[in-house]
Amino acid sequence: MPLNTTRWRETKLHNDPADDRLLPIIEAVRALPEANAHDIHAILRRYPKHGGGGSYSKHHIIHAYRRLCDAGEIPFERETLRRLQMKPTRTISGVAPVTVLTKPYPCPGQCIFCPTDVRMPKSYLRDEPGAMRAEQHAFDPYAQTFHRIRSFSALGHGVSKIELLILGGTWSSYRRDYQEWFVQRCLDAMNGRDSRSLAEAQKWNESAPHRNVGLVIETRPDHIDWNEIKWLRMLGVTKVQMGAQSLSDRILQINKRGHTVEQTREAVNLLRAAGFKIALHWMPNLLGATPDSDREDFMRLWSDPALRPDELKIYPCSLLANAELYEYWRRGEHRPYADDELLELVADCMTRVPRYCRVNRVIRDIPAPNIVAGSTRSNLRQDAERLIRERGLRDESLRAREVRGANVRADDLRLETIAYETSVGAEHFISFVTSADKVAGFVRLSLPAPTLDPSPVAELRDGGGEGVGVAMIRELHIYGPALSLGDDSSGEAQHLGLGARLLSHTEQIAIERGYKKIAVISAIGTREYYRKRGFEVEGLYMTKRLASTWK
Repeated sequence: MPLNTTRWRETKLHNDPADDRLLPIIEAVRALPEANAHDIHAILRRYPKHGGGGSYSKHHIIHAYRRLCDAGEIPFERETLRRLQMKPTRTISGVAPVTVLTKPYPCPGQCIFCPTDVRMPKSYLRDEPGAMRAEQHAFDPYAQTFHRIRSFSALGHGVSKIELLILGGTWSSYRRDYQEWFVQRCLDAMNGRDSRSLAEAQKWNESAPHRNVGLVIETRPDHIDWNEIKWLRMLGVTKVQMGAQSLSDRILQINKRGHTVEQTREAVNLLRAAGFKIALHWMPNLLGATPDSDREDFMRLWSDPALRPDELKIYPCSLLANAELYEYWRRGEHRPYADDELLELVADCMTRVPRYCRVNRVIRDIPAPNIVAGSTRSNLRQDAERLIRERGLRDESLRAREVRGANVRADDLRLETIAYETSVGAEHFISFVTSADKVAGFVRLSLPAPTLDPSPVAELRDGGGEGVGVAMIRELHIYGPALSLGDDSSGEAQHLGLGARLLSHTEQIAIERGYKKIAVISAIGTREYYRKRGFEVEGLYMTKRLASTWK
C-alpha cells in the first residue's frame, strides 16, 4: 500500500503545558559556563520527571526548547542546542547523512567473504543497525527516508541539508525502473509531497525544506562504463562507493571477487573524468593476505595515479558463519588477524593516508556475536588514533583535520593547495586551513589532460577541439554543524563566505590553465547555490563559461 505523504508530513510544534516543567532544565543548561556530558546528565537527575518515573530524555527537552523558542519565551542560542543535542557528531560536518537500504536482490558477485542472508541485500546482516531500520520499514524508500529525517530532527539536528546514501548489494545490478522509483520516493520524503516522476521530484527538491546535497550509491568496478555514468547522473548521483577490496589480482581471484585490478583502475578513471567523488572500500585480512602484504597493498592506493581516491573505507575482513570463507577457516586455510595485529596494521595505514583523502570508516558495524574468529573490536578507529598519538605520529587524513564544531576566525585561515597527478589529468585539493592545521572548507578541482579522449557527454566538451575538456568541480564542502533553529552563526565556517571564495579561486586556476568552461557535478539541492554564482543547468551538469579565456 502506498504511504500517505500528507499524514506523515511534519507539522509545526505547538506550545505544551509540560514545557513549563522543562524550562528549569533548559535554563540550567544555558547557565553552564562550559558543558560536557557529565554536567548535562547531572542536571537531568536534578530535575526528575513530574510525578516520578526517572529523568527526562534529551528528546523531550529539545522538543520543549523548540516550542519555547518559537513562542518567543526564551531566546534561541546555538550553544544551548549543541549542549542538548544527542549524538552531535552525526551532523558535525554540516549535513545530515540519511542511509537507506534497497530490498534484497540477487548479486552478481560470488565473494567468499560476503555473508548471505536471503532477508537482506547481499553483504548485509539482519542485526546491523541500518539493516534493522530498513527491515522495520519493509525496505520502503519513502518510509526509511522520512523516519530517518524525523529521527535526526527529534535529536536536535538540522535537516535542511541531506546527504542520501543508498546502500545494499550492487546498485548497478538492480532493475533501472526500480532504481528510478527508489530515488524518486526518497526525494518525495524530503519534499513532503508525492511526485508524478523523478524529474518532477528533482525539480521540487531544488527549493524543498530538506534538500538533497549529495546522493551516494555503491557498486562494483566491473559495472562502470559511460552508459552507466550517464544513468547515474540522470538519477542525481554525485558520489560512487566501490569495493576495490584488494589491489592484487591474486587475492581478488582466490577470494572470487569477480573483477580485476585493471577494472578498478578503469572505473576510477571514468568516474573521475565524469566528475564524481570517488570512495573506495579496502579489505585487509582477505584469504591469502598477510599483514605485510596488506601494507604493500594499501600503498598502491596512493602510488598508482589511476587510483588515489577522495574517500576510503577500511573494512577488515570479518569471519562470518554464513560466508564461504568460513569453510576455508575450518580447513585451516585462513587465519583471521588477532586484535593486536589488526590494530598495528590499521594504525600504520592511517598515518599513510594523504591529506586530500577522507577515511570515512575503519570497521564495518558488524555485531560481535556474528564474528566466528578474529578481532571483534568495535572501537578500532579510536584505538588506532590513540596508538598513533602515543607513538608521536600523525594522522593527516582529511577527517582527522576537519574543524568539526569548532569556531573559526577568518583571520586565522590560510589557503592551501595540494596538487597531484592522476591518469586523467591534474587534481587540485584546495582548502582553507587554520593555524592549528584544521580544515574549514575545501574544493576538489579536476583539470583533464589535453591528451584525454573527448568525453561522450556533450556538456563536458568545451568546443575547443579534439580532446579538450572542461575544468570540473567534483566537490565543494564547507564544514559546520547542521542545526535546525536560529540565524546566529557567528564563528562557523559555513557562514564566512568560504564557498564563494573557493569557487572564485578554482575559476582563476582554470582560466590560467586555458580552460574555457567549468562544470560542477551539482546535487539537486545545491542547484540554487550554483545558479547564484553564474552556473546554469546544462544536460547532466551545471556549467559556466569562463569568458575571459576567449581571445
